[in-house]
Amino acid sequence: MHRFREPNTGPTRRGDAPVAAHVALAVNGMGCFSWDLNAGDMRYDDAGLAVLGFKPGEYDNRPATIAERMVPQELPEIQSQVGRALKERTGYSLYFRVRHSDGSLRWKHSQATVVCDDNGNPAQVIGIIRDASQELRAIDQTRELRQAKSDRRRQADIVGHVNDALAPTVTVDDVADALTTTRLVQRLGAASIVLGLVDGGRMELVGSNGVPDELIRDFHLSRIGSPLPLSEAVRSREPVFFTDREEFARQYPGLRKYLELVPNATAAVFLPLIAHDTAIGAVGLSYEDKTGFTHDERTVLTALSNTIAQSLQRALLFDQEHELAAGLQTAMLPGHIPHVPGLAMATRYRPARARGGIGGDWYDAVTLPDGRIAAVVGDVQGHDVTAAAVMGQLRIALRAYAAEGHPPLTVMARASAFLAELDTDRFATCLLVLFDPRTGVAASVRAGHLEPLLRRPNGSCAWVDAPVGLPLGLVAPSAQPPYTLAETVVEPGSTLVLCTDGLIESRVHDIDEGRAKLLDAVRHGPTRPDALADHLLRTMGSFTGEEDDVALLLLRRASGRRAAAPQMAVTISSSDPRSLHAARQALRTALHRWSLGELADTAELLASEMATNALLHTEGDATLTARPVRNGGRAVRIAVTDSSPTSPQRRAATEQSTSGRGLMLIEELATDWGVEPRGNGKRVWCEIPLLPH
Repeated sequence: MHRFREPNTGPTRRGDAPVAAHVALAVNGMGCFSWDLNAGDMRYDDAGLAVLGFKPGEYDNRPATIAERMVPQELPEIQSQVGRALKERTGYSLYFRVRHSDGSLRWKHSQATVVCDDNGNPAQVIGIIRDASQELRAIDQTRELRQAKSDRRRQADIVGHVNDALAPTVTVDDVADALTTTRLVQRLGAASIVLGLVDGGRMELVGSNGVPDELIRDFHLSRIGSPLPLSEAVRSREPVFFTDREEFARQYPGLRKYLELVPNATAAVFLPLIAHDTAIGAVGLSYEDKTGFTHDERTVLTALSNTIAQSLQRALLFDQEHELAAGLQTAMLPGHIPHVPGLAMATRYRPARARGGIGGDWYDAVTLPDGRIAAVVGDVQGHDVTAAAVMGQLRIALRAYAAEGHPPLTVMARASAFLAELDTDRFATCLLVLFDPRTGVAASVRAGHLEPLLRRPNGSCAWVDAPVGLPLGLVAPSAQPPYTLAETVVEPGSTLVLCTDGLIESRVHDIDEGRAKLLDAVRHGPTRPDALADHLLRTMGSFTGEEDDVALLLLRRASGRRAAAPQMAVTISSSDPRSLHAARQALRTALHRWSLGELADTAELLASEMATNALLHTEGDATLTARPVRNGGRAVRIAVTDSSPTSPQRRAATEQSTSGRGLMLIEELATDWGVEPRGNGKRVWCEIPLLPH
């Protein structure tokens, strides 16, 4: 192909001949080329050579010479497109980069058509070439702008997702559960998340997702001063970013071996959670296939840490209020439930999950001189400190009236008058059952309260038919008689269930559904009162959502005339170190007496753990009890009762720890264990089986 020469022409006027095509192309920064497929020559005009960056005489008409200046990685795709055009006898349009003599890479665009000979075979490729740097730069800028807008939109969505997830949270557990869901972690674009909470100079890991169990186990309660990323974020009060695994390992050598458990993690960030100028915790996120954090990403992560900190601070305050309220409520409940021959009892109180968690529900049981027992459950209107205070006064008044020997109707009438005289504008519902375990006669009086529920020995259940009167505090003193007494006979082996309406009422279910649900739960529940009480709280709690507090009292009449079951009970004094040794000896002696001597070592170990924990964390004495259980005494149940309502917490114990293994031992050696609230205290128990030889 000859080199096109630009003719020496001036501006055109109306009526002049049109400008030559090659001149128009050159003026617009374009050149022409012709590729002779048979000869292998690819010739460019002067404008085309200028576009490719060749100086005069520098180009030898060989396609390979141009290929040498192109980006090697782009050549296969270019060859593929050209080859497809030749095969299909069409043309092609492609972008590629060429390195100029100054070393810069510039985008070019080539568009060509395949020309065939008389036989229809490709003979020549004719086309144009132009510089596309400006065009692609504008495209890149537009693409970057769109990407930036998309990133900001995605980051705004991330903040929105986190806000939506945290909005309904109430407790610290709620916050931890909301943040560590797999769905939210994926929306954050992360591979894992871990949430830590500062607690007494240590970092407690309260939630995680995608973090190896070994790491959580080993660093569950690490010290704030330890060289760990979460702790450093708290100490420095600044985010800690990492995009280099080796740098991470150098800075935190104690975590080097754990990196093998997350081979795909390439970046991580650890954000301090600061609320009211106090670092209350930290959150860590790890990422896969991430090489850095943009300015916008860092801004969004900082905003997320503020949002999480506010929710966590709110949850901490709620948990503190809830703990205080539950402590106040529990302190106003009876300290112990009396032991009555021929009668097994169980009591439970569960505070509501609503803010404050305090209410006016209560239970009580009073043994009368004639051997009968007055069992009471009630609910003062409201969920505040006033309700709890009124409840405490009303409970004591009812207890006093019953202990004085007044008939049930008189006890209820006097309690109603007492509440009205308090002038608190509060009323209360109440159920009083006077029960004789020898005859099985149960006399019930209702003041606007749920009737008792009876489960018979054959498993059938029914609500006891007892007339209802007005709630306490609403009955006029002149009303005669204000209440009605109903009697029923409780057969041996039967159980009476007394509860407050928080056990069956729900915002999303009808009251009749709750009553039917409770009947079914009692019918299919365990026989023993303690186990049945736990079963009812667990089953009905999922139905009601635990929106209201619950008081529960169960009475089970013994089956027939049987000898009292063997049981050992001994007091362990915090002021007498020898009492714990004496208790262990008494337990070992009792086990041998019950032909359970093979369990002595294990039982003594677990009893020591539970008793030691009780003495360390309470100011009063503790009581160790033991008795054979399970069909002929093939297992032993040991329990320690103390005056603290705080349940034991499992803690991670290291090799150097001198404590923290108690619950681990119980879980390992016992088949079952639990914690039972007992008024102003609790009972921790476990069962150890005698394995067959």
